[in-house]
Amino acid sequence: MADKFSSLKYWFKNISQLEQCQKVVTLLLKNQGSSIFKTHLQKQPAPTIPSGKPVCSEPEGEETPAHIISEEDILAAANSWSKGLVDTMQPKQRPHPILPVEGEKNVLITSALPYVNNVPHLGNIIGSVLSADVFARYCRLRNWNTLYICGTDEYGTATETKAMEEGLTPQQICDKYNAVHTAIYQWFNISFDFFGRTTTQQQTMIAQDIFHRLLDREFLLTDTVEQLRCETCQRFLADRFVEGTCPFCNYEEARGDQCDKCGKLINAVELKKPQCKVCKQSPVIKSSKHLFLDLPKLEKRLEKWLEQTFSSGDWTANGRLITRSWIRDGLKPRCITRDLKWGTPVPLDGFRDKVFYVWFDAPIGYISITANYTDQWEKWWKNPEQVQLYNFMAKDNVPFHSVIFPSCLLGAENNYTLVNHLIATEYLNYEDGKFSKSRGVGVFGDMAKDTGIPADIWRFYLLYVRPEGQDSGFSWNDLMLKNNSELLNNLGNFVNRAGMFVQKFFNGCVPGMELLLEDKKLLAQVAAELQQYHQLLEKVRIRDALRCILNISRHGNQYIQVNEPWKCIKGNQQDQKRAGTVTGLAVNMAALLSVMLQPYMPTISNIIQEQLLMPQESNVLTSDFRCYIQCGHRIGNVSPLFQKLENDQIESLRKRFGGGQVRRLVFHVQYKT
Repeated sequence: MADKFSSLKYWFKNISQLEQCQKVVTLLLKNQGSSIFKTHLQKQPAPTIPSGKPVCSEPEGEETPAHIISEEDILAAANSWSKGLVDTMQPKQRPHPILPVEGEKNVLITSALPYVNNVPHLGNIIGSVLSADVFARYCRLRNWNTLYICGTDEYGTATETKAMEEGLTPQQICDKYNAVHTAIYQWFNISFDFFGRTTTQQQTMIAQDIFHRLLDREFLLTDTVEQLRCETCQRFLADRFVEGTCPFCNYEEARGDQCDKCGKLINAVELKKPQCKVCKQSPVIKSSKHLFLDLPKLEKRLEKWLEQTFSSGDWTANGRLITRSWIRDGLKPRCITRDLKWGTPVPLDGFRDKVFYVWFDAPIGYISITANYTDQWEKWWKNPEQVQLYNFMAKDNVPFHSVIFPSCLLGAENNYTLVNHLIATEYLNYEDGKFSKSRGVGVFGDMAKDTGIPADIWRFYLLYVRPEGQDSGFSWNDLMLKNNSELLNNLGNFVNRAGMFVQKFFNGCVPGMELLLEDKKLLAQVAAELQQYHQLLEKVRIRDALRCILNISRHGNQYIQVNEPWKCIKGNQQDQKRAGTVTGLAVNMAALLSVMLQPYMPTISNIIQEQLLMPQESNVLTSDFRCYIQCGHRIGNVSPLFQKLENDQIESLRKRFGGGQVRRLVFHVQYKT
């Protein structure tokens, strides 16, 4: 690049040395140096880092129009700033158990229950638990009465299969992998109020009660299904217990539910040369009687409820689209029983050798897990008048949460709390390889810890590329770029400089501040970003709200760069006062950022607050920008927040996790529902 522009550099050097050019420079700058451009620069918007061509298909969405700061905005911002934290809410003490409170905003949050029998990968994590965690933390910062529930989904065929593979009982498999999930989510700092499991007595009791209520109200049907039965093992074979030749592409190791080669869905009885995976014998086709949920009979009341919740709730576009497509195609009876041993028993004569099909049973886990958290669970789950329910999931789980589970609860006629806000992500792609759990391609939750990259960096990047509108992509190069530019050079640089100025120039005490008009304009700019942050997170637009944080730190970096407090502190008394104002305002912006960061990067948030020795009452999100840290407040020791990621380090990780594959990898967020 330098060689390409050598002629231009030579020309510019010659021009700048001409006497006429130097006279013009002297005339314009009037011996003030670059500070002559200060007024002009302050009128410019905060600089942004060009993203270049996105590494994924996720669009950045519509550009938010730049907020034009009015005189009224400036006056309001200055007025809010002057109040400090005197009249702000105090952080709410969280009781145990957390229960709805009449007259308050009561928020119940669930994230899709992950399969117990496998280690979650990055797609699983961003698809539900991490997204829900950000929203739960935000709700708590608003002092809303919030309960966040999740747990492992432990019944079904997949668990039985995994148990056979590892030579363990289903219960031992569940115990083993529940501990794995728990450790992973703890490392990622997921703030569940309770993380449970579905293999409990409460699950059996509540699922069977809903079943009986549906049965009594004649919302269940009986029908016969053809299935493969292994005479050697003396049992009907679930899809995952059968292998054979694909009827579409002739792949010889197709499963009973799907072919891994051509990707087509398969009915197990369609397989050529089927074999029992346990004994390798050929099964026979036999009939089995099963129970079905009569969805056509429930369709009208479901549609009425959907019309109401669509109009009053925040549903992602994909959630609405997928739900409407199911309704448009017409609902059909859905089988709710399986010929298995590991599951919730069906409490009905003629079916007592069966268990509930996992898609019927698993969503009830939200309720039973809450019941294991508190015996007053009905205050959450039978209280639709006072509770707002948010369901977080990937798009493949939408029909179970928007059609089937609500139909079961509507049919039960027991005043159950139904979902008000359904938040579904698209899929997260991994580099350009083919995802495979068996081949270990892609980053799994237990492996992230071993990369040496802190959990908060993983959280930040996954949330930065969160697939809110369409599929997005994980890229090692992009992870390095975002860490080094957005975190290290933008956010970390600003927070560190603000604190260091207090330490170096003012002996660790926040200086007095005499705001000028340009300072008040900055207050208004920060207030506008804060308001946008609130608006976006209230609509659960998590990725977009993260940009507001980065915009504030960019405003701060520009403010410091233009005002140059390191020079002002060496000047006369007025200049030193100016240095104090700039430093005091900057360190208060850092304090605000520490609170706004809490849902996204809780560890970094805590570190900033520890470095600034922020008062406890400041750890609540106000609707406007207040003076968090008053004149005279002593801060602690300040140190850098982030470390640079190097090319060699990233290239090593890419090779380790199979990022060089030719095919595209998709982290399909698969939960058992």
